[in-house]
Amino acid sequence: MSVTSRGARANADIPPLSAEARAAGFVDIRSVVPNAVVDLRYATPNNFTGAPLYPADARCLVSESMASGLAAAAKALGSQGQTLVFWDCYRPHPVQVKMFDVVPNPEWVAKPGSYAKSHEAGRSVDVTMASAQQQCPPARQLAGRCLADMGTDFDDFSPRALAYATDGVSADEQANRARLRHAMVAGGLSAYSGEWWHFDGPGAGVQRPILDVPVD
Repeated sequence: MSVTSRGARANADIPPLSAEARAAGFVDIRSVVPNAVVDLRYATPNNFTGAPLYPADARCLVSESMASGLAAAAKALGSQGQTLVFWDCYRPHPVQVKMFDVVPNPEWVAKPGSYAKSHEAGRSVDVTMASAQQQCPPARQLAGRCLADMGTDFDDFSPRALAYATDGVSADEQANRARLRHAMVAGGLSAYSGEWWHFDGPGAGVQRPILDVPVD
């Protein structure tokens, strides 16, 4: 079963967390946002490295400190006919190392260090939103929904990917980014100006011991 199809399944179908995930204080995003669409790009070749970095059955794990904020953001977007789509959540340290090996530019890929923060601590997420819009270009179709037009795809290494970019980003695309940003910020998450899809939860910038948590 694909990662995407698993994301739309019922809360009751969520398998138990591993002992490592429980010890790290992680939760599966589907227990927080039951209607979340989980499309973990790094579990597929559809990412900037061109190869899967996670197992095919990887799940979206986040720190429980993000749970209430993500639930609030999802509720706010739901009232506007939108569903949260998760592209990345907790990211194991070895994956971050592989990413930086491919793109060794800290402006686009965080340089791995001797500690965990942000994605490596399960305290950041990469998200977008989708609706049940009927007319949708094939490139933006996902799990029976239509991804909002944000002006770039995920992990676009260009100035247009900046959260507040205007050059080359239409008014409608800017409005979609603002809608997502406002919902996430209302949930207590912080927008990252360098990527329109990246949002930090409480304590995302705190340096913590590197985790060894399986993502499947």
